[in-house]
Order: sequence, then C-alpha cells, then structure tokens
Amino acid sequence: MMIPTYFISHGGGPWPWLGGQFRRQFDQLEASLQAIAREIGDGPRAILAVSGHWEEDRFTVQASPHPGMVYDYGGFPPETYQITYPSPGAPDVASRVRDLLTQAGIDAGLDAQRGYDHGVFAPLKAMYPDANVPVLQLSLKRGLDPDAHLAAGRALVPLRDEGVVILGSGLSWHNLGMFGPRARESSQAFDAWLDETLAQPPDERTRRLIAWEQAPAARQSHPDADHLLPLMVAVGAAERETAYRVHHEEHFMGGVTASSYRFGVANQGR
Repeated sequence: MMIPTYFISHGGGPWPWLGGQFRRQFDQLEASLQAIAREIGDGPRAILAVSGHWEEDRFTVQASPHPGMVYDYGGFPPETYQITYPSPGAPDVASRVRDLLTQAGIDAGLDAQRGYDHGVFAPLKAMYPDANVPVLQLSLKRGLDPDAHLAAGRALVPLRDEGVVILGSGLSWHNLGMFGPRARESSQAFDAWLDETLAQPPDERTRRLIAWEQAPAARQSHPDADHLLPLMVAVGAAERETAYRVHHEEHFMGGVTASSYRFGVANQGR
C-alpha cells in the first residue's frame, strides 16, 4: 500500500514554541498533526514538504544535508528568531525528486542553501518533536498555476512507494487582512466548497481544483494562492484516491473555518 499524501493547514508563525492563549488556539491542529504522525508510523524515509512560503521561477528542491532556518514571520518574541528544528535533510531524496520532475518534462533544480521556513518547521515540530525524521522542501512555482502543481504531484507518485511522505503545507483559507471574526463568512463558504470538491470523483475533483477561482469567496479566501497550491501537489500525487478530512474547526485563529486532508488510506500498522 502506497503512503498517503496530505494537505495541512499549518497555523501561525512559530506557534509550537510559544505559550499562553496564542499557543492554545492551535490545540486541535496539534492533535491532528500528531495523529498524522501516528498514521505515517515509524521510519519514513523522508518528509517532502511543499510549503506556501517558498516560491521560485521553477520547481526547486531543498538539497542541504543540514538545512538551516528561515524566520519568515514578524512580531513574535525575540527568542523565536533563534529557535532551531535540527532535522536532517535528505540530499538523495532531493536528487530523486528533481529527476522525477525533469523526466516528466517539468523544469526543476536543487538549492543547497535553502533552510526550513515556518510552513515546515512549525507543523513538523508538532509531528516529530525530536526532529528525528529527514525533511526536505519542494518550492512552489511562481505564477501559481494549479495545473502545473497538479502535474508536479503526478510526477512524484513513485516516491510514495519509496518511503517518502508528500506533505502539502498551507492553509485552506489565507487572507492576512481578514483573520479573526471577519473571516467567518468567507472561510465557511470556501471550506464548504473545498470539502464538496475533494469528495468528487477524481476527474471532477481535478477539474474543480483547476477552476478554484470560481469557488464561493475564492479570492476573499485566497488573495494570493500560495497557501492553496500545496494542496494541488498532494492531490496530483494521489489523484485517483479518496480524500479524508483529518482536521476541521470553525473558530481557527479567531474565526477561520479551516481543514486538512489525507489522500489515500492510512495503514495504521506501519
């Protein structure tokens, strides 16, 4: 059985390192991430994370054996700009990812300098707090074309038989100017469309995802599609498989309705 793919809503900034009420608002998300780690089981070869916080002119794979940190947030306590997530990288997997993409006719490259951004180190801290699983990132491609990201996912299907977990990390609703109660109506509308879309038969699901801008409140929910496009890679890599909602809450980050999904059947015995 191939390893499922995932799309997660990754939360705000360096939340696993914080305390108090800010930290508590991520309790349900944290529980869902821990459940995903249990589903994956011990010893995945690597986690290939596609973060909404990294875009390049072509698909680019993080290739450092020991990635550093990218503190891509603002307004947090000074100590959060010194935290580390010392997971090993996976240069061998990076080369495999690049090769699979290029074999599919998709321009791709390697980046040996890129560090982990918070779309990766925050959820991975919740999933693997000991940082003992190799992790590498795949960038989005500028232009954020859904079809291109679905195609990238299709090219990466063989990884699922090679012990690599494909993890799209974004947020099912992402409008920095509307977080809080103002997000309630648009996030509910878009989340309902997303859940209905992902429940469709494969061909219809893909068609609707490509045309996501026609969804209710689409551009209110995603003024920039960077936090939605990781979903396309996860779906493309499991295009004929069933979607299962693995996290859903209606008051996320002060009023957002948000969801995360698994594509494929989890093998609890892994």
